[in-house]
Amino acid sequence: MRFTAIAALLLAAVASAQSPPFSNCAPGATDMTVTSFSLSPDPPCVDQTYCSNVTGTLNTPIIDGAKLAITGRYGGRVIYTDNHDLCTLLAASGHPCPVSVTTTSLSLCVLLKPNSPLNYPMALTIQANNGNGNVLFCQVATVVPRACS
Repeated sequence: MRFTAIAALLLAAVASAQSPPFSNCAPGATDMTVTSFSLSPDPPCVDQTYCSNVTGTLNTPIIDGAKLAITGRYGGRVIYTDNHDLCTLLAASGHPCPVSVTTTSLSLCVLLKPNSPLNYPMALTIQANNGNGNVLFCQVATVVPRACS
């Protein structure tokens, strides 16, 4: 009996150390079918760069005017926002706009602002809109930003 309890605690500790599961939050059809989404590092560190790594299939090219919006919510209230020109981020990772439908992997690296709240489990929503206004993807997971040295 005691061994079972210890094994259960170990399993829970390993599960909590793994990346949070991101899920689709798009209200309808998207211009990109996402097959995997992750953060690196995970959890992200306040006042340091982190990357959203997206793998999937583009149904249409990513064009100029595309935007990336990052929102953190705690208890239903917005506690963090960050907005970027998606084409600028993509160019920094070697994929200038227009991004061809043959591209299957994107890495979007941004700074987690210094005013990000520490140790709050926030529902982090990362949404990309194409230059034509269509949603490219929307992913959400609970993330706890931390202080790193």
